[in-house]
Amino acid sequence: MSALPSRIGLRPHREVVRPEWADYNKHLNDAFYLVIFSHATDHMMDQIGLDAAGRERSHHSLFTAELHLNYLKEVKVGADVRVETTFLGFDAKRLHIFHTMYVGDGTEPVATNEQMQLSMDMTGPRVAPFQPDVLAAIEKIAAEHAKLPKPAQMGRAIGMPPKKG
Repeated sequence: MSALPSRIGLRPHREVVRPEWADYNKHLNDAFYLVIFSHATDHMMDQIGLDAAGRERSHHSLFTAELHLNYLKEVKVGADVRVETTFLGFDAKRLHIFHTMYVGDGTEPVATNEQMQLSMDMTGPRVAPFQPDVLAAIEKIAAEHAKLPKPAQMGRAIGMPPKKG
């Protein structure tokens, strides 16, 4: 059971860090944090009606348009990681999500990943409005997530600090 506020409507993604994902320090290699976050996005898609059957039926999917990844603590091989997903916002064609990775049932984030997802009509492919059933699922989840505190790493940008003097 998660010690965190419930991400109502979304089950967390869980995964074990594989030995082949280790870097030379026996920690999770930076690229594989994103693999786990990508798997968490797939898991979220399954829960809003964009699982394999939903994609086949509707010819719609999600594409990642932009993302930002923050490494907060090292993660070791064999760790059971949990990714909680929060919906930060949406419109007819976009879904702004935030993944937070934890080790086990811990409450201290080890990494975060902010993403902008685009609703895609795969017959084009082209950006298109969400299908009504998917949009209804997003609306329900987003309404609950709006009550949660905003993630500390949300909206961060990369840049050098201003030079002094």
